[in-house]
Amino acid sequence: MLEDTIAALATPPGEGGIGIIRLSGSQAVAIAGKIFNPRQGPGLAASRSHFLRLGLIQDPDTGETIDEVLISVMYGPHSYTAEDVVEINCHGGALATARVLQLVLRQGARLAEPGEFTRRAFLNGRLDLAQAEAVLEVIRARSSQGLQAAMAHLQGQLSGKIKELSTGLTGILAAFEASMDFPEEVGPVDQEKLQELRQILAGVEKLLASWEEGRLLSEGLRIAIVGRPNVGKSSLLNALLNQERAIVSNIPGTTRDTIEETLQLGGFTCRLIDTAGLRETADTLESIGVARSKQAIEAADLVLMVIDLQDGIQAEDRRILATVKNKQVIITGNKRDLAGDNCEGLAAFAGDNPYVAISALTGVGLNELAQRIRELVLGGRVSRQADEPLIMKVRHRDALERCREHLQSASAAWEKGLPEDLIAVDLWAAVNYLGEITGSTAREDLLDRIFSDFCIGK
Repeated sequence: MLEDTIAALATPPGEGGIGIIRLSGSQAVAIAGKIFNPRQGPGLAASRSHFLRLGLIQDPDTGETIDEVLISVMYGPHSYTAEDVVEINCHGGALATARVLQLVLRQGARLAEPGEFTRRAFLNGRLDLAQAEAVLEVIRARSSQGLQAAMAHLQGQLSGKIKELSTGLTGILAAFEASMDFPEEVGPVDQEKLQELRQILAGVEKLLASWEEGRLLSEGLRIAIVGRPNVGKSSLLNALLNQERAIVSNIPGTTRDTIEETLQLGGFTCRLIDTAGLRETADTLESIGVARSKQAIEAADLVLMVIDLQDGIQAEDRRILATVKNKQVIITGNKRDLAGDNCEGLAAFAGDNPYVAISALTGVGLNELAQRIRELVLGGRVSRQADEPLIMKVRHRDALERCREHLQSASAAWEKGLPEDLIAVDLWAAVNYLGEITGSTAREDLLDRIFSDFCIGK
């Protein structure tokens, strides 16, 4: 796979200021040199690494000029893939980039598969698997905090911790192997190794404890806006987004399906979900909407329960509050502009839940509501130090959970005085699951699955 030269469009297709054709492989410079005519100086093969050169892309068969470009050569191993890489910076028109890519393929390059450039970087040892996955995390980051965490992964923060745990575990395993192979000379494994095993287990559990924060940064905080019909849920969604996203009317039951939009709040992505009014109904369509609302509540990290301050607390409000009692809830009293100072009972109704009185129509109280959401996010979830790694991918969490199970099993077996070969089996399994994260023990089918999520030019 690594013997041929691959090429692909590395920028989004369509019109833009620039379009980049990327080549990687042993023949990348030779292939690009066949179609590049420099404005001055020697041919491409004599170019210095990591310097831009101006010239024309021309069809070697017809002499037709396709585009005027800037081209750069990055010789391996000092390139993204650790191979020779050429990047052709074309004008961003769809036709120009397509014609240049066709020329490159005609000269002997092969169209890259999804994620193949990053896969080559992994196979050539420039990135481990966790860092390779972080490339996609950086691309897909939806908040400043998520981007910061993804960049930390790309720079090896998580990989360094995994390798540290793996090295310690391998040392313990080596002691067991020596004890089993040379029992008379080495003797039983020192009990100090058991304490080392417990410390490694604690390190794995600490990483697993960061999963909820990592999920928050990668996926965003899921916020369901709930309440009985006509209390202003859709108006609140529109006010927070500062756009008319949902239809608003004074007819109860207007919203019959969930509506989802994203909002940046304090460096985090919030996924706002406007739900249908929760009530018993004989209307078939509305009942489907109510069912979907309940599903949204179940999946939500935070619930904004909206009540109508003008109407006051209703029995239906109390019933709805009971259904969300196991969630983090902010009681949001709406229509403050109509209710005036008539907000009595809001605090009593909220109980231990935070509450705020707002007007979705005038915007009064929205800043306070945003602050309440931010406090819950920062205060309740984000407590990690900046230099501590965290888990952002389900695959990493699953591997660590399996690693933890085997470490717990090995520790329990050790304490019970069970045979060393049984303990070693669990230690080997734990090492393998750590290796799945960095790629040292990853199977081919796992690599195929991971890199298939990438775009073709990355």
